[in-house]
Amino acid sequence: MKGTLTPWTKFPRVLGDVEFEFPRWMNRIFEDGPTVPEFKFVPEANVAETEKGVEVTLEVPGMKPEEIKLEVRDQALIVAGEKQEEKEEKGKTFHRIERRTGMFRRIIPLPVAVDETKAEAAITEGVLKIALPKTMAAVPKTIPIKV
Repeated sequence: MKGTLTPWTKFPRVLGDVEFEFPRWMNRIFEDGPTVPEFKFVPEANVAETEKGVEVTLEVPGMKPEEIKLEVRDQALIVAGEKQEEKEEKGKTFHRIERRTGMFRRIIPLPVAVDETKAEAAITEGVLKIALPKTMAAVPKTIPIKV
């Protein structure tokens, strides 16, 4: 019986190829397509729900508030902007450039209905913090139990 089971450490060759080839296929599809814009910089986001609302934080180091556009539509937060490339300095030969630049657009689904008229946003130390208060219908209500 022991010899009939396939050990977990050995995968068929086909699965091994897919594991290593899949990222390359996805890059080829999304980077080479003429209708898909190239997004080099995509800020990472955290979404948290509190009793009063939804808090969204995004990492946007080096960006100014006027470079970012915020919009709430169809129960989603849309964050768009462009991180500009730093100007080249004469007399320098760059050996490595790892900072990402370019246009970005994030559509972040919101877990509850929010009141976008009372939303607040601020950038502090490269982190964009967005506070979106819940609508009155979305705020949980406690129901007392009568004895």
